[in-house]
Amino acid sequence: MGQMRRTEMVNLVMFIFSSYIDYRFTELEPILVKEFGDIDYLSRTLDFDKYTYFYNEEMGHKLQGKLVSFVHLIHPSELAEIKLKTNKLEMDFAVEGKRKINIDPGYIHHTQFVLASTKHWANRIYIGRGINAEVTLMFLNGAFRPLEYTYPNYKDKDYIDELSKIRELYLKKRKEYYR
Repeated sequence: MGQMRRTEMVNLVMFIFSSYIDYRFTELEPILVKEFGDIDYLSRTLDFDKYTYFYNEEMGHKLQGKLVSFVHLIHPSELAEIKLKTNKLEMDFAVEGKRKINIDPGYIHHTQFVLASTKHWANRIYIGRGINAEVTLMFLNGAFRPLEYTYPNYKDKDYIDELSKIRELYLKKRKEYYR
C-alpha cells in the first residue's frame, strides 16, 4: 500500500479570449484581481481564431487571447469552484445572452497543464459541481508535450512557449512555498 502524500499547490492559469481582447481584458482585469489575487504574468496576444470557428457566431470574429498567471498558488481541489466563478464572470459580460469573453481556468503543476471544463469526454475526470478536468499538456523530457486529444491551440509553439514561461514562474513560487 502506498503512503498518503500531501497534495502539492499549483499555479492558477486562465486563458481568456475574445474579439477586442485588449479592451475586454482592461475591463476584466480588476475583477480577476479582486476575485483571484494579483497577476504575475500576462502573455502576449495569441491568435485563437485560426484554430476554430466554433465561437464566432456567439463571440464574433478575430478572436484573440491571453494566458494569465496569478501570484498565489492554489490547491488543485479549488479548480471546480474557480470554473464556476469564471462561468459567472462570462455571463456578467454577456450581451443579450451572448458571451463576449471566454475564461478557461486551469493550473500548472511542474508535471502538467490541466484545464477545467463543463463538458464531459472520455479523457476528462469529474472533479465536482458539474466540472471536469483534463490533463492538456504533460511536461516530459524538459518540455510540455501535447496529447492526442489536446486542443490545437495548446499544441501550438506560441502557446507552449507562454505556458513554459508560466511554469518557470511557478517553479520559483513552489520553491519558496515549500521552503
